[in-house]
Amino acid sequence: MATPPSDRLTADDIVLADRLGMALVRMHKMHACVSAHMSKSGMDKASFVLLANLNQLGPSRAGALAEAVFSDPSTVSRQVATLVKDGLVERRADPEDGRASVLAVTGEGARLLHERRAQRNETLARLFTDWPAEDRGRFIDYFERFVGDYEKALPEFITQSGLGPRSEGEK
Repeated sequence: MATPPSDRLTADDIVLADRLGMALVRMHKMHACVSAHMSKSGMDKASFVLLANLNQLGPSRAGALAEAVFSDPSTVSRQVATLVKDGLVERRADPEDGRASVLAVTGEGARLLHERRAQRNETLARLFTDWPAEDRGRFIDYFERFVGDYEKALPEFITQSGLGPRSEGEK
């Protein structure tokens, strides 16, 4: 039987993990600041994440969207209602089952996403202007790998942390 990865960790692994964890905390703080400014300009971070994921998924049922963003369907439903009210998302008849509906990003929602993405990309590109091209590429390769691994580990992390999804009405 193979040794579980946690049994193979060294003290150096934990030190590096702590450095990474602290860097992530700093990044989350900065992201929270950006999110607060986004909220003041009319769209909170959670709504933007839903809109971006729906745009990537294409027309989808609310349950599929909730699953894609690791969220509770009732929470997503409330957030989607605001996006619909704001004209960024619309409900359409589900082509596979006309009794159900799917959510789709509207032209205005796509325009907003395009505009915000362009702003983000310009800002991020400025961060790298002093980096050699090779370093930029290597960093992005490693960062994409890290994010992919983190995404795969997220359900287990949530379960181990006791933060698992709660059923409706559960306190």
